[in-house]
Amino acid sequence: MKSWKLFPNIESVSKYVECYWFLEKEPHDLSNNYPKLNPDPSAHLIITNNTHTSHYTHNTISQTVKGNHWIFPHINTLAMDHSAAFKIIGIKFKPGALYSLYGRDSCSILDKVELADLNRLFGTESIYTDELLVSAIEKKDQLGNTLDESLSSWVLNAYEDKHSILARKILRLLSDTPISEIGAKLHRSQRTIERSFVRVTGLSMKQVNSMNRLEEILNHLYLLDNKDINWADVARKYDFSDQPHFIHHLKNAIGRTPAEYVQRRDLTIDTYGDFNIN
Repeated sequence: MKSWKLFPNIESVSKYVECYWFLEKEPHDLSNNYPKLNPDPSAHLIITNNTHTSHYTHNTISQTVKGNHWIFPHINTLAMDHSAAFKIIGIKFKPGALYSLYGRDSCSILDKVELADLNRLFGTESIYTDELLVSAIEKKDQLGNTLDESLSSWVLNAYEDKHSILARKILRLLSDTPISEIGAKLHRSQRTIERSFVRVTGLSMKQVNSMNRLEEILNHLYLLDNKDINWADVARKYDFSDQPHFIHHLKNAIGRTPAEYVQRRDLTIDTYGDFNIN
């Protein structure tokens, strides 16, 4: 198993892109073949071999794509078929970024995967997936520079309006400011900030806040052995009023109670760990 994570070095790119990441599953790897993606307000552009088929499933709904594709923001847990070996480069976009980069209607695309044409997106004819995947293994820093340069041309044509600007300000406050206080901090009515936020991200502030908190919880649990987990302490750490509310939150988000989850440990972080940051 090989993995890494890099951050953009160009400011105009980092305005829209959270990070670049890489994952390789080798033929002899015996890790979980069907890991699950937890709900995520961010879109990911997946770069992979043109012959590689990717499967995503939620309940009875299955989506299949071959080659490069988008994973759009999703409010449901998506199971992936990772039974075969693969190499994947991911570009994680910040919530709402596609409103400016991919079209203002993109915010309505949730819980879907869709084929992606890299050359059309980046406005070039010189993007070769196989070369990018080789660089990911042998020269990751060089790949980071290549992605920076390719995306810098794309973001030059980004569309910005009062809604995208306001949504970005809201996102900066969301992690440490009660939602009920954000409007006052930005000198806007609560209705105005909620409407702009939904317009840009396709999600409510409450939904994004909940997804971000879930990811923090899962990262925390990843560091603990099952025997060391005290669910009452976890509930308090992440500001749940009591343990039953925490149990309800986790079950709604990933379809598992805390006890069921630790028995399975079947999310991507459990399968692939927390990617190394370089």
